[in-house]
Amino acid sequence: MGTFWLFVAQLATLVLLLALAYRPLGDYLARVFTTDKDLAAERGVYRLIGIDPRSEQSWPAYLRGVLAFSVVGILIVYGLQRLQQFLPYSLGFPAVPEGTAFNTAISFVTNTNWQSYSPDVTLGYTVQFAALVVQNFVSAAVGIAVAVALVRGFAARRSGGAFTQAGIGNFWVDLIRGTGRVLLPLALVSAVVLIAGGVIQNVGGFDTVHTIAGATQSIPGGPVASQEAIKLLGTNGGGFFNVNSAHPFENPTAWTNLVEIFLMLVIPFSLPRTFGTMVGDKRQGYAILATMGSLFLVSLVAMTLFEVGGSMEGKETVFGALGSTLFNTTSTVTSTGAVNSMLDSYTPLGGMMAMINMMLGETVPGGVGSGLYGILVIAVIAVFLAGLMVGRTPEYLGKKLGPREIKLASLYILTTPAIVLLGTGLSFAVPAIRADVEKTSILNPGLHGFSEVLYAFTSAANNNGSAFAGLTAATPWFNTALGVAMFLGRFVPIVFVLALAGSLAAQNKVPATAGTLPTHRPLFVGLMAGTILLVSALTYFPVLALGPLAEGLH
Repeated sequence: MGTFWLFVAQLATLVLLLALAYRPLGDYLARVFTTDKDLAAERGVYRLIGIDPRSEQSWPAYLRGVLAFSVVGILIVYGLQRLQQFLPYSLGFPAVPEGTAFNTAISFVTNTNWQSYSPDVTLGYTVQFAALVVQNFVSAAVGIAVAVALVRGFAARRSGGAFTQAGIGNFWVDLIRGTGRVLLPLALVSAVVLIAGGVIQNVGGFDTVHTIAGATQSIPGGPVASQEAIKLLGTNGGGFFNVNSAHPFENPTAWTNLVEIFLMLVIPFSLPRTFGTMVGDKRQGYAILATMGSLFLVSLVAMTLFEVGGSMEGKETVFGALGSTLFNTTSTVTSTGAVNSMLDSYTPLGGMMAMINMMLGETVPGGVGSGLYGILVIAVIAVFLAGLMVGRTPEYLGKKLGPREIKLASLYILTTPAIVLLGTGLSFAVPAIRADVEKTSILNPGLHGFSEVLYAFTSAANNNGSAFAGLTAATPWFNTALGVAMFLGRFVPIVFVLALAGSLAAQNKVPATAGTLPTHRPLFVGLMAGTILLVSALTYFPVLALGPLAEGLH
């Protein structure tokens, strides 16, 4: 079988697997977050932390829970890194430097998993397990919880009420259920599958071996499969090894490559079903799914066309160019950031596609939870634009979209671009920072060096975590600036999403009329896709023209 047809077979298999998972997983997720029944273990946790699982929270209370939990997580991850030399199974590694520990703590709590260090020679097993793996689970659960809260806002049938008092669920219940009922069982099964495929799982430390040339070499081991499973399912992306999923201990064969791609996509592509089920109209879920799927395929085709025939530098021969573009398209349209080939070695336009995938707001299908709430915000904007065209008050799923809702949605879509452009601009506009960046961080000066910095802030602000690896980011400026970008890029949009959920939950449902825009038909799918592309193009085209576009045309 030729390489092209093998790629087609892999893509067809992936689509089939996702189609088979869409209905059962999506419906299961809906049941998890709508049932009144608690598991015995969950009731024990509720008593331990002192919450009433039947009490609903307003959006400010829900937000306080998200922020408090995340800030405590940052402090714990930071502390474990700084105390590493005193911990068991530290493998003799010293404490992680302050700047790197700060950056890494924010990175994993925000579901970004940006790594400015080589993890296999920096972190011992206790930090990997107690800090990073824990955050891989709970940061993904936070994303799902926020998405579910927004869906409840659309689904709520209220008799009116104050904007700040309408209930949108209970954060602690959503967090515990998302972790215990969804992510833990899926990760366990996925880890077993990966082990069967050759991904390693041990606590053996470093083994010294003799090479065929007569030299000795230290080979790192570790609990890789267990971390690999949740890094992909939770769209986290941080690798156990420096080269991430290009390492044969993380991703040894072509079929494990396909499994890992499936794991990145299965929850984000199933959440539209959850949305349709919870709002009582499954056609709405199909419309969201169609928007996500169509833009995903467009992106995959574009990156593949730019890379086929290009250099194999930075790509693994076991995956080839086509297996590499399929993996890295998946990784950058979700918020995963894992890589099985080095994006810095891609053609300028191929690397630009990875950037564009993140600049789309990672809504196609986006990260676990964050992709769904991101595209629902886009749906609000699309309905508003359609209302302007016909001169009607916009409505979506029976909820009127007034000035408050549109302002919140607009602030959401403006936040991430502002962080990206401000961070990139400061890196070059402030003379002292620019001199340091050009001297210590940029491997490739000129247009490509600009692209490396732009990619870093795009990845950080969108909570992706992938990088153009030619950029040395373990510097005071990048550790601090990218840490701030990750924090703001995660939590400022969540503020607007939860406020939007509260605003929608406080509204009465209005009946559909002959003038109501049908939001389950192909016309609305096209309108949503056009809105995503238009917003991204108007925002990012000038800065892309200064970097990858100029380099590609040159």
